[in-house]
Amino acid sequence: MEIVVNGRNSEISERFREHVEEKLLRLEKYDARQKINRVEVEVTHEKNPRQHDTAAKVEMTLRSRGPAVRAEATSTDQHSALDAAIDKLESRLRRAVDRKRIHHGDKRPTSVAEATAGLPVGDDLLRDDPSDEVPFSKAGPIDVQGDCPLVVREKTHEASPMTLDQAMYEMELVGHDFYLFLEKDSMRPSVVYLRKGYDYGVIHLDVVE
Repeated sequence: MEIVVNGRNSEISERFREHVEEKLLRLEKYDARQKINRVEVEVTHEKNPRQHDTAAKVEMTLRSRGPAVRAEATSTDQHSALDAAIDKLESRLRRAVDRKRIHHGDKRPTSVAEATAGLPVGDDLLRDDPSDEVPFSKAGPIDVQGDCPLVVREKTHEASPMTLDQAMYEMELVGHDFYLFLEKDSMRPSVVYLRKGYDYGVIHLDVVE
């Protein structure tokens, strides 16, 4: 298992690199099933004294023969942030292994119709509560709702068509509450997202030329 440790806004000592390697030994018990090839660790230090409680952030990405597994955590120092990030990463690996064990021998993927049965569709997903209305303001040519800062970030990822079941699985591995994917049966761009509790919603796009 290759381990790569990088720092942003700081230098990473050799002692801390060795500490990371020692901590990651906890993941070896999952290697037989996941075939872990590489773990990327990025440590960021915030110099603003007002952000003391989140001064250190550790982001971890595990590369294997399956989908990537990610976790991140912040704390007052890089050691406690590392511990918290590894706890999250191990929890997601454990769920991935348990899921494979439960689904072993079941080759039939969950269909979109089965997985989304009973979920709100159409106007139910788009209906707004008038009590939640927030005024808009201008930020250059863009309308911004509320007083939150405008953040623009663009990412491009390679993707293969997948079932809804696989998309929900990969969403859990990266710790997000939504996941954009190409639905395998219909080849439509789709988003699965976490609602309340363990309920999920799905949005599909029909491409009209």
